Amino acid sequence: MRPDLLELAGDLVKRGELFALAIVVRRDPPTSAHLGDMALVTAGGAFHGWLGGSCTQPTVVREAQRALADGLPRLIALSPDPGGDHRPGVTVLPVTCASGGSVDIYIEPVLAPPRLLIFGVSAAAQALARLGKAMGYAVDVADPRADSATFPQADRVFTDPEAPELRRPSPHPARVFVVVATMGQWDEEATSIAQGLQPRYLGVVASRKRFDQIRETLAARGVSPDALAGIRNPAGLDIGAETPEEIALSILAEIVQLHRAALTEGTTAGFELALVPEERDPVCGMTVDIGSAVHRAEVGGRTYYFCCGGCRERFLATPARYGAGLVPGGAA
Repeated sequence: MRPDLLELAGDLVKRGELFALAIVVRRDPPTSAHLGDMALVTAGGAFHGWLGGSCTQPTVVREAQRALADGLPRLIALSPDPGGDHRPGVTVLPVTCASGGSVDIYIEPVLAPPRLLIFGVSAAAQALARLGKAMGYAVDVADPRADSATFPQADRVFTDPEAPELRRPSPHPARVFVVVATMGQWDEEATSIAQGLQPRYLGVVASRKRFDQIRETLAARGVSPDALAGIRNPAGLDIGAETPEEIALSILAEIVQLHRAALTEGTTAGFELALVPEERDPVCGMTVDIGSAVHRAEVGGRTYYFCCGGCRERFLATPARYGAGLVPGGAA
């Protein structure tokens, strides 16, 4: 990996940002891409690196964002003859680089570990931190009495309930799981903070009677009925848990169940793909993002979008050939 991309990737990982790596794994000359050429695509669509001609970039960005949306890698082929380049396990897409060659690009989404935020210093909270870390979660603990000695596995320990980093909503709330295990110490405040983060999962370790009191207090503070209905109590799957470790196991089992169910929803990565308006280039068939398209032409009151200036010129020379049904005099 190029040093600058390695540094950027490390910085994004530290910030918990999602991104995808794309690497050229096969080439069919002539093409300016070489084996091992690499690029990094952020969740916002920023492209860093080199994968050959600029005609490949829009397609790679779009496919990288789709990989971030479903959390799955993919192998794409950018080919001047997509109809004749079918291979198992490869998504073949059109490309119009002047070189005329083709490239295969492997795209790997890099997802930050899901966040497990635990409120409380109870035995159940400590067991959750240990087990959550062992399962690969980024573990945060919040409690005025917490410290790193009590929670050596935690990535971060917050002792101030007003800490901005604690209260700031995650850019990927679908990958945030919160458990309130304060056991009567500051239940309402902790649950209120947790609910404000809009996590994928919020469970409260408390008896049903105690949780009814918590719910009444939060309702009086203006928390909506829908938000209150989404709180899990008792937290965890019913496995007859009694010890703190068993309770932690039951809660993480419920979180895993919820996470795995998201596989069928296509939201495992917690990144929602922005559905931007797209059109097909009438000349080459490439998909073009309408909002960012530089090359466009209007014929007969309809706007056509193109991947490059060459396609636009060929279209304007003979629009009827590409289904416009009008003469060039109507073009702008």
